[in-house]
Amino acid sequence: MPVLQRVKSASVTVDGQMISSIGKGLLVLAAISKDDTEKDIESMANKVLKTKLWDDDSKNPPARWKSSVRDIEGEVLCVSQFTLHASVKKGNKPDFHQSASGDKAQSLYEIFYKKVGALYTPDKVKDGIFAAMMDVALVNDGPVTIQIDTTPPKLEEPAPVAIGPAE
Repeated sequence: MPVLQRVKSASVTVDGQMISSIGKGLLVLAAISKDDTEKDIESMANKVLKTKLWDDDSKNPPARWKSSVRDIEGEVLCVSQFTLHASVKKGNKPDFHQSASGDKAQSLYEIFYKKVGALYTPDKVKDGIFAAMMDVALVNDGPVTIQIDTTPPKLEEPAPVAIGPAE
């Protein structure tokens, strides 16, 4: 599940050292769940690049929500963020049971990051350091923050309706 933030700029710092920075584009907080598969990750990467979060300024008046990060030739900063799967349904302490385990999360996150680069332009796609304590700074553009769920909820079967003679 990625969260996309449209930004004017964003950066990642670890231990006081800047690791990555971007200008106009997307900050992607990428959470890998215990149920995610490589197919889900590829779908996430496609959605990140295709989601229309900018206006098309070539129209008069500008057309709203018509351009993707690719369309504006923006940059992408990917940051692994397991805490997006936190739950506080029971008590006040978050549990992370929906997050993938460390090895699986790292493997799928790396696939995600590489896929975003492969589908776009590798030098416009940056990331942080997996499992590091990262300071993420950003200047929102809007603000516009969108959560993308690549696994739609399962529809429950409706209860059967008995059809019989009217009483």
